[in-house]
Amino acid sequence: MNLLSSTYIFSFFTLISRILGYLRDILIAIFLGASIFADAFFVAFRLPNTFRRLFAEGTFNAAFVPSYVSARSNNTSKKFADEVLTLLTIILFLIVLIVEIFTPYLVYIIAPGFLENTYKFNVAVEFTRITFPFLLFVSISSFFSGILNSNNKFAAAAAAPIILNIILILSLLISFFYNLNFAIQLSYAVTLSGVIQLIFLIFFTKKYYKPSFKFKVKISKKVKFFFNKLLPSILSSGVTQINILVGTIIASFESSAVSYLYYADRIYQINLALAGIAVGTVSLPTLAKAFKKKDKNKISNIQNKSLELSLLLSIPASLGLIFASEQIVNALFGYGSFSEENVAMTSKALKYFGFGVPAFALVKILSNFYFAKGDTKTPFYISFFIVILNVFISILFFKKYGFIIIPIATSISTWIGIFLYAFLLTNKKIYLINNYLVRNILIIFINSLVMAMFLIFGLEHFSNYLDYNYKYKSIYLLLIIVFVASIYLISSYLTGLLKFKRFKTN
Repeated sequence: MNLLSSTYIFSFFTLISRILGYLRDILIAIFLGASIFADAFFVAFRLPNTFRRLFAEGTFNAAFVPSYVSARSNNTSKKFADEVLTLLTIILFLIVLIVEIFTPYLVYIIAPGFLENTYKFNVAVEFTRITFPFLLFVSISSFFSGILNSNNKFAAAAAAPIILNIILILSLLISFFYNLNFAIQLSYAVTLSGVIQLIFLIFFTKKYYKPSFKFKVKISKKVKFFFNKLLPSILSSGVTQINILVGTIIASFESSAVSYLYYADRIYQINLALAGIAVGTVSLPTLAKAFKKKDKNKISNIQNKSLELSLLLSIPASLGLIFASEQIVNALFGYGSFSEENVAMTSKALKYFGFGVPAFALVKILSNFYFAKGDTKTPFYISFFIVILNVFISILFFKKYGFIIIPIATSISTWIGIFLYAFLLTNKKIYLINNYLVRNILIIFINSLVMAMFLIFGLEHFSNYLDYNYKYKSIYLLLIIVFVASIYLISSYLTGLLKFKRFKTN
Protein backbone atom coordinates (compact mmCIF):
# COMPACT_ATOMS: atom_id res chain seq x y z
CA MET A 1 0.00 0.00 0.00
CA ASN A 2 1.13 3.55 -0.72
CA LEU A 3 0.31 5.86 2.17
CA LEU A 4 0.30 9.00 0.02
CA SER A 5 -1.96 7.60 -2.73
CA SER A 6 -4.44 6.11 -0.21
CA THR A 7 -4.46 9.38 1.71
CA TYR A 8 -5.04 11.21 -1.57
CA ILE A 9 -8.14 9.07 -2.32
CA PHE A 10 -9.52 9.56 1.19
CA SER A 11 -8.66 13.27 1.15
CA PHE A 12 -10.26 13.87 -2.25
CA PHE A 13 -13.72 12.82 -1.09
CA THR A 14 -13.19 14.47 2.29
CA LEU A 15 -12.28 17.71 0.52
CA ILE A 16 -15.45 17.53 -1.59
CA SER A 17 -17.46 17.02 1.58
CA ARG A 18 -15.77 19.97 3.30
CA ILE A 19 -16.29 22.26 0.32
CA LEU A 20 -19.99 21.39 0.34
CA GLY A 21 -19.90 21.90 4.10
CA TYR A 22 -18.56 25.41 3.57
CA LEU A 23 -21.30 26.11 1.05
CA ARG A 24 -23.82 24.87 3.63
CA ASP A 25 -22.34 27.09 6.34
CA ILE A 26 -22.20 30.10 4.02
CA LEU A 27 -25.95 29.65 3.41
CA ILE A 28 -26.57 29.27 7.16
CA ALA A 29 -24.54 32.43 7.80
CA ILE A 30 -26.52 34.32 5.14
CA PHE A 31 -29.96 33.15 6.33
CA LEU A 32 -29.37 32.84 10.09
CA GLY A 33 -26.16 34.77 10.84
CA ALA A 34 -25.30 34.62 14.55
CA SER A 35 -28.94 34.84 15.70
CA ILE A 36 -30.80 33.03 18.49
CA PHE A 37 -31.97 30.42 15.97
CA ALA A 38 -28.40 29.90 14.73
CA ASP A 39 -27.12 29.39 18.28
CA ALA A 40 -29.99 26.99 19.06
CA PHE A 41 -29.44 24.94 15.90
CA PHE A 42 -25.66 24.76 16.41
CA VAL A 43 -26.17 23.47 19.95
CA ALA A 44 -28.77 20.94 18.73
CA PHE A 45 -26.46 19.86 15.92
CA ARG A 46 -23.30 19.92 18.06
CA LEU A 47 -24.01 16.79 20.10
CA PRO A 48 -25.01 14.33 17.32
CA ASN A 49 -22.36 15.89 15.06
CA THR A 50 -19.73 15.46 17.77
CA PHE A 51 -20.70 11.79 18.01
CA ARG A 52 -20.52 11.58 14.23
CA ARG A 53 -16.96 12.83 14.34
CA LEU A 54 -16.11 10.64 17.32
CA PHE A 55 -17.44 7.50 15.61
CA ALA A 56 -16.99 8.15 11.91
CA GLU A 57 -13.71 10.08 11.68
CA GLY A 58 -11.30 7.31 12.60
CA THR A 59 -12.22 6.80 16.26
CA PHE A 60 -14.45 3.75 15.82
CA ASN A 61 -11.80 2.36 13.46
CA ALA A 62 -9.15 2.70 16.17
CA ALA A 63 -10.85 -0.03 18.22
CA PHE A 64 -12.65 -1.94 15.46
CA VAL A 65 -10.00 -2.35 12.74
CA PRO A 66 -7.32 -4.14 14.86
CA SER A 67 -9.99 -6.46 16.33
CA TYR A 68 -11.56 -7.16 12.93
CA VAL A 69 -8.14 -7.77 11.33
CA SER A 70 -7.37 -10.26 14.12
CA ALA A 71 -10.74 -11.99 13.60
CA ARG A 72 -10.10 -12.25 9.84
CA SER A 73 -6.85 -14.09 10.48
CA ASN A 74 -8.87 -16.69 12.42
CA ASN A 75 -11.75 -16.77 9.89
CA THR A 76 -14.21 -15.54 12.53
CA SER A 77 -14.70 -12.02 11.17
CA LYS A 78 -18.35 -12.56 10.09
CA LYS A 79 -19.42 -13.81 13.51
CA PHE A 80 -17.48 -11.04 15.26
CA ALA A 81 -18.97 -8.31 13.02
CA ASP A 82 -22.54 -9.61 13.48
CA GLU A 83 -22.26 -9.57 17.27
CA VAL A 84 -20.72 -6.08 17.29
CA LEU A 85 -23.43 -4.71 14.97
CA THR A 86 -26.26 -6.20 17.06
CA LEU A 87 -24.93 -4.87 20.35
CA LEU A 88 -24.04 -1.49 18.87
CA THR A 89 -27.55 -1.07 17.46
CA ILE A 90 -29.22 -1.95 20.79
CA ILE A 91 -26.95 0.37 22.80
CA LEU A 92 -27.41 3.30 20.40
CA PHE A 93 -31.19 2.86 20.27
CA LEU A 94 -31.38 2.99 24.08
CA ILE A 95 -29.15 6.10 24.18
CA VAL A 96 -31.35 7.90 21.64
CA LEU A 97 -34.52 6.89 23.53
CA ILE A 98 -33.14 8.16 26.87
CA VAL A 99 -31.97 11.45 25.31
CA GLU A 100 -35.34 12.05 23.66
CA ILE A 101 -37.00 11.74 27.08
CA PHE A 102 -34.48 13.86 28.99
CA THR A 103 -33.57 16.38 26.28
CA PRO A 104 -34.06 19.54 28.43
CA TYR A 105 -31.49 18.27 30.94
CA LEU A 106 -29.04 17.46 28.13
CA VAL A 107 -29.41 20.92 26.57
CA TYR A 108 -28.83 22.45 30.00
CA ILE A 109 -25.57 20.46 30.29
CA ILE A 110 -24.42 21.44 26.78
CA ALA A 111 -25.51 25.08 26.91
CA PRO A 112 -26.24 26.13 30.50
CA GLY A 113 -26.02 29.79 29.48
CA PHE A 114 -29.19 29.39 27.37
CA LEU A 115 -31.29 29.08 30.52
CA GLU A 116 -31.09 32.87 30.90
CA ASN A 117 -33.28 33.12 27.77
CA THR A 118 -36.28 30.77 28.13
CA TYR A 119 -37.32 31.05 24.47
CA LYS A 120 -33.79 30.30 23.24
CA PHE A 121 -33.55 27.30 25.59
CA ASN A 122 -36.92 25.85 24.47
CA VAL A 123 -36.00 26.24 20.79
CA ALA A 124 -32.71 24.42 21.41
CA VAL A 125 -34.61 21.59 23.15
CA GLU A 126 -37.01 21.26 20.21
CA PHE A 127 -34.19 21.21 17.65
CA THR A 128 -32.17 18.67 19.69
CA ARG A 129 -35.09 16.24 19.78
CA ILE A 130 -35.33 16.42 16.00
CA THR A 131 -31.61 16.04 15.26
CA PHE A 132 -30.55 13.46 17.86
CA PRO A 133 -31.72 10.28 16.01
CA PHE A 134 -28.97 11.16 13.52
CA LEU A 135 -26.59 9.68 16.10
CA LEU A 136 -28.09 6.19 15.70
CA PHE A 137 -27.77 6.09 11.90
CA VAL A 138 -24.36 7.75 11.59
CA SER A 139 -22.79 5.58 14.31
CA ILE A 140 -23.98 2.38 12.61
CA SER A 141 -22.65 3.85 9.36
CA SER A 142 -19.23 4.07 11.00
CA PHE A 143 -19.38 0.30 11.60
CA PHE A 144 -19.77 -0.33 7.86
CA SER A 145 -17.00 2.20 7.17
CA GLY A 146 -14.77 0.16 9.48
CA ILE A 147 -15.46 -2.98 7.42
CA LEU A 148 -14.45 -1.12 4.24
CA ASN A 149 -11.33 0.40 5.80
CA SER A 150 -10.23 -3.02 7.08
CA ASN A 151 -10.23 -4.13 3.44
CA ASN A 152 -8.19 -1.02 2.44
CA LYS A 153 -11.23 0.47 0.69
CA PHE A 154 -11.44 4.11 1.72
CA ALA A 155 -13.39 5.92 -1.02
CA ALA A 156 -17.01 5.09 -0.06
CA ALA A 157 -16.42 5.73 3.66
CA ALA A 158 -14.81 9.08 2.89
CA ALA A 159 -17.61 10.01 0.46
CA ALA A 160 -20.48 9.22 2.85
CA PRO A 161 -20.39 12.57 4.74
CA ILE A 162 -21.01 14.33 1.42
CA ILE A 163 -24.63 13.17 1.74
CA LEU A 164 -25.13 15.18 4.94
CA ASN A 165 -24.00 18.41 3.30
CA ILE A 166 -26.04 17.88 0.14
CA ILE A 167 -29.23 17.24 2.16
CA LEU A 168 -28.66 20.30 4.37
CA ILE A 169 -27.96 22.55 1.38
CA LEU A 170 -31.15 21.34 -0.33
CA SER A 171 -33.05 21.96 2.91
CA LEU A 172 -31.86 25.58 3.05
CA LEU A 173 -32.70 26.22 -0.60
CA ILE A 174 -36.16 24.64 -0.31
CA SER A 175 -36.81 26.68 2.86
CA PHE A 176 -35.81 29.85 1.01
CA PHE A 177 -38.02 29.23 -2.03
CA TYR A 178 -41.04 28.07 -0.01
CA ASN A 179 -40.60 30.55 2.87
CA LEU A 180 -40.17 27.83 5.54
CA ASN A 181 -38.45 28.02 8.92
CA PHE A 182 -34.74 27.51 8.09
CA ALA A 183 -33.66 26.14 11.46
CA ILE A 184 -36.48 23.58 11.83
CA GLN A 185 -36.03 22.29 8.28
CA LEU A 186 -32.28 22.00 8.88
CA SER A 187 -32.94 19.93 12.00
CA TYR A 188 -35.15 17.44 10.12
CA ALA A 189 -32.61 17.32 7.27
CA VAL A 190 -29.87 16.23 9.70
CA THR A 191 -31.73 13.05 10.68
CA LEU A 192 -32.83 12.31 7.10
CA SER A 193 -29.22 12.51 5.92
CA GLY A 194 -28.21 9.93 8.53
CA VAL A 195 -30.72 7.42 7.12
CA ILE A 196 -29.54 7.94 3.52
CA GLN A 197 -25.87 7.72 4.53
CA LEU A 198 -26.44 4.36 6.24
CA ILE A 199 -28.19 2.92 3.16
CA PHE A 200 -25.32 4.20 0.99
CA LEU A 201 -22.64 2.42 3.06
CA ILE A 202 -24.59 -0.84 3.38
CA PHE A 203 -24.73 -0.95 -0.42
CA PHE A 204 -20.95 -0.56 -0.83
CA THR A 205 -20.11 -2.98 1.99
CA LYS A 206 -22.22 -5.93 0.75
CA LYS A 207 -19.26 -7.29 -1.26
CA TYR A 208 -17.27 -7.78 1.95
CA TYR A 209 -19.96 -8.26 4.58
CA LYS A 210 -23.69 -8.99 4.72
CA PRO A 211 -25.16 -8.22 8.14
CA SER A 212 -27.09 -10.74 10.21
CA PHE A 213 -28.69 -9.66 13.49
CA LYS A 214 -28.21 -12.33 16.15
CA PHE A 215 -29.75 -11.56 19.50
CA LYS A 216 -27.77 -13.58 22.03
CA VAL A 217 -27.63 -13.27 25.79
CA LYS A 218 -24.08 -14.61 25.84
CA ILE A 219 -21.43 -12.31 24.36
CA SER A 220 -18.15 -13.76 23.05
CA LYS A 221 -14.80 -12.81 24.63
CA LYS A 222 -13.65 -11.04 21.46
CA VAL A 223 -16.72 -8.81 21.39
CA LYS A 224 -16.39 -8.05 25.12
CA PHE A 225 -12.75 -7.16 24.53
CA PHE A 226 -13.73 -4.88 21.63
CA PHE A 227 -16.36 -2.97 23.62
CA ASN A 228 -13.93 -2.62 26.53
CA LYS A 229 -11.56 -0.91 24.11
CA LEU A 230 -14.22 1.16 22.34
CA LEU A 231 -15.06 3.71 25.04
CA PRO A 232 -11.41 4.61 25.81
CA SER A 233 -10.83 4.78 22.05
CA ILE A 234 -13.72 7.23 21.54
CA LEU A 235 -12.57 9.49 24.35
CA SER A 236 -8.89 9.44 23.39
CA SER A 237 -9.02 9.65 19.62
CA GLY A 238 -11.82 12.20 19.77
CA VAL A 239 -10.08 14.55 22.20
CA THR A 240 -10.31 17.52 19.79
CA GLN A 241 -14.07 17.02 19.39
CA ILE A 242 -14.53 16.69 23.16
CA ASN A 243 -12.58 19.92 23.64
CA ILE A 244 -14.88 21.63 21.11
CA LEU A 245 -17.94 20.34 22.99
CA VAL A 246 -16.46 21.64 26.25
CA GLY A 247 -15.85 24.97 24.53
CA THR A 248 -19.49 25.12 23.42
CA ILE A 249 -20.67 24.63 27.01
CA ILE A 250 -18.48 27.44 28.32
CA ALA A 251 -19.20 29.73 25.33
CA SER A 252 -22.97 29.46 25.89
CA PHE A 253 -22.61 32.08 28.63
CA GLU A 254 -21.57 34.73 26.07
CA SER A 255 -23.98 36.01 23.40
CA SER A 256 -23.25 34.67 19.86
CA ALA A 257 -20.03 32.97 21.05
CA VAL A 258 -21.38 29.50 20.16
CA SER A 259 -21.83 30.63 16.56
CA TYR A 260 -18.37 32.25 16.40
CA LEU A 261 -16.72 29.04 17.57
CA TYR A 262 -18.84 26.93 15.22
CA TYR A 263 -17.82 28.91 12.12
CA ALA A 264 -14.15 28.95 13.16
CA ASP A 265 -14.28 25.22 13.86
CA ARG A 266 -15.72 24.55 10.41
CA ILE A 267 -12.75 26.23 8.73
CA TYR A 268 -9.82 24.59 10.52
CA GLN A 269 -11.52 21.18 10.54
CA ILE A 270 -10.76 20.72 6.83
CA ASN A 271 -7.05 20.43 7.51
CA LEU A 272 -7.65 18.19 10.51
CA ALA A 273 -9.66 15.92 8.19
CA LEU A 274 -6.75 15.72 5.72
CA ALA A 275 -3.66 15.81 7.95
CA GLY A 276 -5.04 13.85 10.91
CA ILE A 277 -8.10 11.79 10.10
CA ALA A 278 -7.20 10.81 6.52
CA VAL A 279 -3.58 9.86 7.31
CA GLY A 280 -4.58 8.08 10.52
CA THR A 281 -7.44 6.16 8.91
CA VAL A 282 -5.46 4.82 5.93
CA SER A 283 -2.37 3.92 7.99
CA LEU A 284 -4.14 2.11 10.85
CA PRO A 285 -5.05 -1.20 9.09
CA THR A 286 -1.49 -1.65 7.74
CA LEU A 287 0.06 -0.63 11.06
CA ALA A 288 -2.17 -3.09 12.95
CA LYS A 289 -1.08 -5.92 10.64
CA ALA A 290 2.60 -4.95 11.09
CA PHE A 291 2.25 -5.02 14.90
CA LYS A 292 0.53 -8.42 14.73
CA LYS A 293 3.44 -9.78 12.64
CA LYS A 294 6.00 -7.94 14.87
CA ASP A 295 7.67 -6.53 11.78
CA LYS A 296 9.77 -3.73 13.35
CA ASN A 297 11.04 -2.32 10.06
CA LYS A 298 7.53 -1.97 8.66
CA ILE A 299 6.19 -0.55 11.94
CA SER A 300 8.93 2.09 11.97
CA ASN A 301 8.40 2.92 8.30
CA ILE A 302 4.63 3.43 8.66
CA GLN A 303 5.02 5.46 11.88
CA ASN A 304 7.58 7.87 10.44
CA LYS A 305 5.83 8.28 7.09
CA SER A 306 2.51 8.95 8.85
CA LEU A 307 4.05 11.66 11.03
CA GLU A 308 5.89 13.25 8.11
CA LEU A 309 2.81 13.30 5.87
CA SER A 310 0.67 14.73 8.66
CA LEU A 311 3.13 17.60 9.28
CA LEU A 312 3.58 18.13 5.53
CA LEU A 313 -0.14 18.96 5.37
CA SER A 314 -0.71 20.64 8.75
CA ILE A 315 2.22 23.06 9.22
CA PRO A 316 1.50 25.21 6.12
CA ALA A 317 -2.21 25.16 6.94
CA SER A 318 -1.44 26.36 10.45
CA LEU A 319 0.56 29.35 9.17
CA GLY A 320 -2.15 30.12 6.61
CA LEU A 321 -4.87 30.25 9.29
CA ILE A 322 -2.72 32.40 11.58
CA PHE A 323 -1.83 35.02 8.94
CA ALA A 324 -5.06 35.02 6.90
CA SER A 325 -7.77 34.24 9.46
CA GLU A 326 -9.71 37.48 8.95
CA GLN A 327 -9.58 37.30 5.14
CA ILE A 328 -10.66 33.63 5.15
CA VAL A 329 -13.67 34.21 7.45
CA ASN A 330 -14.59 37.35 5.52
CA ALA A 331 -14.47 35.59 2.15
CA LEU A 332 -16.41 32.53 3.33
CA PHE A 333 -19.06 34.01 5.61
CA GLY A 334 -19.01 37.82 5.25
CA TYR A 335 -22.40 38.14 3.56
CA GLY A 336 -26.04 38.84 4.46
CA SER A 337 -26.75 38.58 8.19
CA PHE A 338 -23.10 37.87 9.00
CA SER A 339 -21.79 41.33 9.96
CA GLU A 340 -18.26 42.78 10.04
CA GLU A 341 -18.27 42.35 13.82
CA ASN A 342 -19.16 38.66 13.36
CA VAL A 343 -16.24 38.32 10.93
CA ALA A 344 -13.82 39.99 13.39
CA MET A 345 -14.85 37.79 16.33
CA THR A 346 -14.86 34.55 14.33
CA SER A 347 -11.45 35.31 12.80
CA LYS A 348 -9.94 35.80 16.27
CA ALA A 349 -11.13 32.33 17.27
CA LEU A 350 -9.82 30.86 14.00
CA LYS A 351 -6.39 32.45 14.45
CA TYR A 352 -5.87 30.82 17.85
CA PHE A 353 -7.23 27.48 16.63
CA GLY A 354 -4.65 27.82 13.84
CA PHE A 355 -1.79 27.60 16.35
CA GLY A 356 -3.07 24.17 17.39
CA VAL A 357 -3.76 22.65 13.95
CA PRO A 358 -0.55 20.51 13.78
CA ALA A 359 -1.23 19.27 17.32
CA PHE A 360 -4.86 18.40 16.53
CA ALA A 361 -3.62 16.31 13.58
CA LEU A 362 -0.75 14.67 15.47
CA VAL A 363 -3.08 13.48 18.25
CA LYS A 364 -4.78 11.26 15.66
CA ILE A 365 -1.46 9.89 14.39
CA LEU A 366 0.30 9.31 17.73
CA SER A 367 -2.73 7.65 19.35
CA ASN A 368 -2.77 5.23 16.40
CA PHE A 369 0.62 3.87 17.52
CA TYR A 370 -1.11 2.57 20.64
CA PHE A 371 -4.39 1.59 18.96
CA ALA A 372 -2.61 -0.56 16.37
CA LYS A 373 -1.17 -2.75 19.15
CA GLY A 374 -4.54 -2.94 20.95
CA ASP A 375 -3.79 -0.42 23.71
CA THR A 376 -6.64 2.11 24.07
CA LYS A 377 -6.13 2.90 27.76
CA THR A 378 -2.88 4.90 27.48
CA PRO A 379 -4.30 7.31 24.85
CA PHE A 380 -7.40 7.61 27.05
CA TYR A 381 -5.35 8.76 30.06
CA ILE A 382 -3.45 11.29 27.95
CA SER A 383 -6.67 12.58 26.38
CA PHE A 384 -8.33 12.86 29.80
CA PHE A 385 -5.40 14.99 30.93
CA ILE A 386 -5.73 17.21 27.81
CA VAL A 387 -9.46 17.77 28.39
CA ILE A 388 -9.05 18.54 32.11
CA LEU A 389 -6.23 21.02 31.32
CA ASN A 390 -8.38 22.65 28.63
CA VAL A 391 -11.35 23.02 31.01
CA PHE A 392 -9.11 24.42 33.76
CA ILE A 393 -7.55 27.10 31.52
CA SER A 394 -10.89 28.01 29.92
CA ILE A 395 -12.79 28.44 33.18
CA LEU A 396 -9.90 30.20 34.94
CA PHE A 397 -9.57 32.92 32.27
CA PHE A 398 -13.09 33.06 30.76
CA LYS A 399 -14.25 36.08 32.78
CA LYS A 400 -11.13 38.04 31.87
CA TYR A 401 -10.81 37.19 28.15
CA GLY A 402 -14.26 35.94 27.14
CA PHE A 403 -14.87 33.19 24.58
CA ILE A 404 -11.47 33.76 22.89
CA ILE A 405 -9.79 31.85 25.73
CA ILE A 406 -11.49 28.67 24.45
CA PRO A 407 -9.45 28.25 21.22
CA ILE A 408 -6.32 29.38 23.10
CA ALA A 409 -6.87 26.77 25.82
CA THR A 410 -7.68 24.06 23.25
CA SER A 411 -4.44 24.70 21.35
CA ILE A 412 -2.23 24.92 24.46
CA SER A 413 -3.63 21.78 26.11
CA THR A 414 -3.35 19.73 22.90
CA TRP A 415 0.30 20.75 22.35
CA ILE A 416 1.14 19.74 25.92
CA GLY A 417 -0.59 16.41 25.19
CA ILE A 418 1.59 15.94 22.11
CA PHE A 419 4.79 16.39 24.14
CA LEU A 420 3.43 13.87 26.65
CA TYR A 421 2.74 11.39 23.81
CA ALA A 422 6.25 11.89 22.42
CA PHE A 423 7.86 11.27 25.81
CA LEU A 424 5.89 8.09 26.56
CA LEU A 425 6.20 6.63 23.05
CA THR A 426 9.97 7.05 22.87
CA ASN A 427 10.50 6.06 26.52
CA LYS A 428 8.58 2.78 26.04
CA LYS A 429 10.14 2.25 22.58
CA ILE A 430 6.74 1.97 20.91
CA TYR A 431 7.68 4.66 18.41
CA LEU A 432 10.83 3.83 16.41
CA ILE A 433 12.29 7.13 15.14
CA ASN A 434 14.13 7.23 11.81
CA ASN A 435 17.06 9.64 11.46
CA TYR A 436 15.67 11.34 8.36
CA LEU A 437 12.47 12.53 10.10
CA VAL A 438 14.00 15.54 11.94
CA ARG A 439 15.70 16.72 8.75
CA ASN A 440 12.47 16.43 6.75
CA ILE A 441 10.44 18.29 9.40
CA LEU A 442 12.96 21.14 9.19
CA ILE A 443 12.57 21.23 5.39
CA ILE A 444 8.75 21.25 5.77
CA PHE A 445 9.00 24.20 8.16
CA ILE A 446 11.31 26.15 5.82
CA ASN A 447 9.02 25.51 2.82
CA SER A 448 6.03 26.61 4.92
CA LEU A 449 7.77 29.87 5.91
CA VAL A 450 8.53 30.64 2.24
CA MET A 451 4.86 30.02 1.44
CA ALA A 452 3.80 32.26 4.34
CA MET A 453 5.94 35.13 3.03
CA PHE A 454 4.20 35.00 -0.33
CA LEU A 455 0.83 34.75 1.46
CA ILE A 456 1.47 37.89 3.52
CA PHE A 457 2.59 39.78 0.40
CA GLY A 458 -0.54 38.68 -1.51
CA LEU A 459 -2.88 39.68 1.32
CA GLU A 460 -1.31 43.14 1.59
CA HIS A 461 -1.13 43.73 -2.17
CA PHE A 462 -4.80 42.79 -2.75
CA SER A 463 -6.17 44.15 0.54
CA ASN A 464 -8.69 46.41 -1.24
CA TYR A 465 -10.12 43.40 -3.07
CA LEU A 466 -10.47 41.43 0.18
CA ASP A 467 -12.54 44.09 1.92
CA TYR A 468 -15.86 43.09 3.54
CA ASN A 469 -17.90 45.15 1.06
CA TYR A 470 -16.12 43.94 -2.09
CA LYS A 471 -18.39 41.62 -4.08
CA TYR A 472 -15.71 39.29 -5.51
CA LYS A 473 -13.48 38.99 -2.43
CA SER A 474 -13.76 35.18 -2.31
CA ILE A 475 -12.39 34.87 -5.86
CA TYR A 476 -9.32 36.96 -5.03
CA LEU A 477 -8.67 34.98 -1.85
CA LEU A 478 -9.02 31.70 -3.76
CA LEU A 479 -6.48 32.88 -6.36
CA ILE A 480 -4.02 33.85 -3.62
CA ILE A 481 -4.45 30.47 -1.86
CA VAL A 482 -3.99 28.53 -5.11
CA PHE A 483 -0.84 30.54 -5.88
CA VAL A 484 0.83 30.07 -2.48
CA ALA A 485 -0.25 26.41 -2.27
CA SER A 486 1.37 25.82 -5.66
CA ILE A 487 4.60 27.39 -4.39
CA TYR A 488 4.53 25.10 -1.36
CA LEU A 489 3.80 21.94 -3.37
CA ILE A 490 6.51 22.73 -5.94
CA SER A 491 9.10 23.47 -3.24
CA SER A 492 8.12 20.26 -1.42
CA TYR A 493 8.56 18.28 -4.64
CA LEU A 494 11.91 19.89 -5.48
CA THR A 495 13.22 19.21 -1.97
CA GLY A 496 12.24 15.54 -2.34
CA LEU A 497 9.40 15.44 0.17
CA LEU A 498 6.37 15.08 -2.09
CA LYS A 499 7.11 11.94 -4.08
CA PHE A 500 4.81 8.91 -4.20
CA LYS A 501 7.57 6.31 -3.97
CA ARG A 502 8.69 7.74 -0.61
CA PHE A 503 5.40 6.79 1.04
CA LYS A 504 5.28 3.06 0.26
CA THR A 505 4.58 1.12 3.44
CA ASN A 506 6.27 -2.12 2.38
